[in-house]
Amino acid sequence: MVLLVAVLACAAGAAQAGPPTKAARRPADKGTFRSCENGKCHRIPVLSGRNAAKTELRADPLDKPSGDIWIKAENLGEEVKVHIYKPDGSFDDAALAKLDDLFRDPKTGAVRAVRSELYEQLSRIYDKFGADGTRPVVLVSGFRYQERDSSRHYHASAMDIRVPGVSIYEMYRYAESLDAGGMGLGIYPTGGFIHVDFRAPGEPSYRWTDYSGHGGKKPTGRTQPARKPTS
Repeated sequence: MVLLVAVLACAAGAAQAGPPTKAARRPADKGTFRSCENGKCHRIPVLSGRNAAKTELRADPLDKPSGDIWIKAENLGEEVKVHIYKPDGSFDDAALAKLDDLFRDPKTGAVRAVRSELYEQLSRIYDKFGADGTRPVVLVSGFRYQERDSSRHYHASAMDIRVPGVSIYEMYRYAESLDAGGMGLGIYPTGGFIHVDFRAPGEPSYRWTDYSGHGGKKPTGRTQPARKPTS
């Protein structure tokens, strides 16, 4: 009788020692997904962000970009090649208008004047990664009329971009070097692009990583959708 009780107790303990069910998932796992590599697994936050320290910001003035831009909107199947400056160095309104049209909201067709400083940053990124003329910058998302009004996309001061054949981590590091203050930079490893914006006046520079899958396949093991940053 004593032996039977001991066996039953061991069996119960073995059952309890099995893998946790979904219902028993720890609260701390929320907002994360399971990442496995070389047989080792750990949980990664779907979304993590922080204010950029002042020591991380650029102290030296930025050089003026070439003004050349070759960009292709993947959601529209259209592309534009422009030079954003006139011979006197001022902005060429006709060139900016072509870019504004390419940055339009694909759902509504609404067009808004995009912040000209964002186009200058776009030209710097093109100068760095595409100026050999073999590849454009790919626009994943520009102006979004139906976005919440806290989004910089809604205010036409944000872009989600990638460059074919260039690591998004390399692009992200270069974009960081352009930030003298007031910029938002996000990296989307699942979607395969980076986000570049100018913050609202007075807001600090911000950095984030988002694995939620915008523009690509969502990672497995998710426990809940991520809250999007004020992008």
